[in-house]
Amino acid sequence: MGSEAIIVFFIAGVVMVAGANFLSNLISHKSDNPQKREPYESGMVTKGSTWVQFKVGYYLFAILFLIFDVEVAFLVPWAVVFGDIGGVAFFEIIIFLVILGLGLLYAWKKGALKWE
Repeated sequence: MGSEAIIVFFIAGVVMVAGANFLSNLISHKSDNPQKREPYESGMVTKGSTWVQFKVGYYLFAILFLIFDVEVAFLVPWAVVFGDIGGVAFFEIIIFLVILGLGLLYAWKKGALKWE
C-alpha cells in the first residue's frame, strides 16, 4: 500500500505542475515588443554595459546572512514549545547554537565578514 501511494502522489504532482504550466501558457497575454527586451534596473534604463562583475565576497556575505536568518526559523518554534519539552530541549538548542557559533567563528577567521 505504501509504495503505490507514493507513486500516485508523485504522478499527481507532476500532472498538476505540468497542467498549471500548460494552462498558464495557454491563457496568458503575450506581448513582444522591443521595449520589453530592454534591460533596466529599479525602473530606469541602464547606462553603459549591463554585464558587471560582482565580488564573490558579496555572495558569501549573503549566504552567511541566509544561514543565520534561517537559524531564527528554528529558534522561534523551539522557544514556543520550550516550556512543554523541558531540559532536554535546552541542551539540544545549546548544541545547535554552538555549531552555528563555530561556523560563524570559522567564517570570521577566513575573513568572510570583511566588507571590502
